[in-house]
Amino acid sequence: MNAIRTELAGRWSPGVVLKRDLLSTVERGHYVTADGDVDAVLRRIDEVPWWSLGLARLLFARERRALAIAGELGVAPALLFAGRNALVRGWIDGLPLHLAKPHGDRAYFRSAKAALRKLHRAGICHNDLAKEQNWLRGRDGRAYLTDFQLAFRFTGRTRLFRIAAYEDLRHLLKHKRCYAPDALTARERRVLARKSALTRIWMATGKRLYYWITRGVLRVSDREGGGTRLAHDAPRLAARLKAHPQVRDALVLAFPDRRAGTGLYAFVEGDGTLSERRLREFIAAERSPRPPEHLQIIEQLPRSASGEVRSEILQLIAMNQLDSLDALIASEQERTLVEQIVSARRNLRDRFAF
Repeated sequence: MNAIRTELAGRWSPGVVLKRDLLSTVERGHYVTADGDVDAVLRRIDEVPWWSLGLARLLFARERRALAIAGELGVAPALLFAGRNALVRGWIDGLPLHLAKPHGDRAYFRSAKAALRKLHRAGICHNDLAKEQNWLRGRDGRAYLTDFQLAFRFTGRTRLFRIAAYEDLRHLLKHKRCYAPDALTARERRVLARKSALTRIWMATGKRLYYWITRGVLRVSDREGGGTRLAHDAPRLAARLKAHPQVRDALVLAFPDRRAGTGLYAFVEGDGTLSERRLREFIAAERSPRPPEHLQIIEQLPRSASGEVRSEILQLIAMNQLDSLDALIASEQERTLVEQIVSARRNLRDRFAF
């Protein structure tokens, strides 16, 4: 922590943790620039274990090089500061794709394709666009890219560059197929149907080794940044909660925790006589995973018109990203319900002090 304070010289004010793993900690806060105080995101590698520090520094350097160019193109966060252990980038007011869910939004995917074209013209391939959380939908409706740890800058349009650019495009089109399938052109469908030879080789060999190292050795799972607790513990906890006779429904989500790394937040829909203490005793009565760090009982979970739980709303509440909620609220009735949940939320440790 002292190293970070020295590097940033009092210009950084921490807010909420966005992600924490063996390679870095990412948090949102405020950074003092020559033009004043701005919202920003800090990636720090001073707290990673010694045995993963070498890889952390490599990824850190890749992101620094890529952001120095991509930030100037208007398709990625601006690079505000880069030191030995800390990198500060601008904050883009928007939501990651898996929360924004831009169903039928053709304009968004036109913007995404244009952003990718700008990036490739500058010689940068992102190399990690299969993850929805690396695509943002800004409040202005435009597409932005983030998390450039695997990005690579090419000095020319080599064959390797063309393959990497093709795969960037193919991953974008996979998201387009999910959210706006009717907008796919015939050429885009052909791209989706054809993986590059290098990708086919990677999936048959290197990808298996990658999964063995990350999920088997390092015990890291990047399911929307939630890690192994979201991938393995959350489903079992949700099933246990739903087995309680007074519980109508339950959703267990991950949130980055400054102390524990990844925590679990359980939102439970139940009647007014149900207590948190009794629910925790019910979980403990069976050999289950570690109980959730936070458990909130509410009268009604927010749902869409089709009855599906609005998990994207609850995810923002679990992460204390409350200033992003307005973009998701569909009605005044839903706003009232969300305000009730927010007012009684449990995760108050890592939050902005506005």
